[in-house]
Amino acid sequence: MGKEPLTSIIIPTYNALDLVSRCVDSIRAYTRVPYEIIIVDNGSTDRTAEYGVRQSLRFVSLPENSGFPVACNKGLAVAAGEQLMLLNNDCMATPDWLPQMLAALYSSPDVGIVGPVTNYASGRQRIDTGQGGPEEQLAFAADYNRSDPAKWQEVKRLVGFCMLFKRSLYERIGPLDEGFSPGHYEDDDYCYRAVRKGYRLLICGDTFVYHQGSASFTSQHPDGWQDLIRRNRQRFIEKWGCDPLSFM
Repeated sequence: MGKEPLTSIIIPTYNALDLVSRCVDSIRAYTRVPYEIIIVDNGSTDRTAEYGVRQSLRFVSLPENSGFPVACNKGLAVAAGEQLMLLNNDCMATPDWLPQMLAALYSSPDVGIVGPVTNYASGRQRIDTGQGGPEEQLAFAADYNRSDPAKWQEVKRLVGFCMLFKRSLYERIGPLDEGFSPGHYEDDDYCYRAVRKGYRLLICGDTFVYHQGSASFTSQHPDGWQDLIRRNRQRFIEKWGCDPLSFM
């Protein structure tokens, strides 16, 4: 038997040490397949860099906050894995999360990107857990995460809070479009590009990942958040001639 392939987990962050450390702790607690964590720091001033050194993480330090797509691309450029994951810093890994997502990703050669269900997302990936904070959500996940391909669902769009894809897809369609910086709709754009190349996208309905939800992004853009969403939606429409909301 050969070695299991490595998954590179790329976590962009900016002045959110409490979130990113919680995220890293959860990955270490619940991941039993080979992985590497790559923290991409967008010029934080809250000792995130010291944390990365102390925890012996792969660490990419950017001089200023260039936004989510740029940070993701910097991480992707140095990733060593055969699978690549973009993970928001306000997410928490859960029992059996990665093996179950990998099972969906490799269920067919034409599956290119997969994503879990969660408590906080737009579109079909959101489920009502009936639970409260992180501890309750993790307890929910411990019962919920049971491998079941019957719960996989093919879609045209996945939300980028936790997006797992094959390196072969990345090498074919390239990095995220940094024109959507500082963020929003770069994930819709990436999924649309994948579908145009013949790849299928799957929601792993058997795998729940906790997502606190816009925890760092809204704090960075408290006033212009809705304007940014409108602008980037329009950018998508002008680029592709269709509305990304039609894929939800």
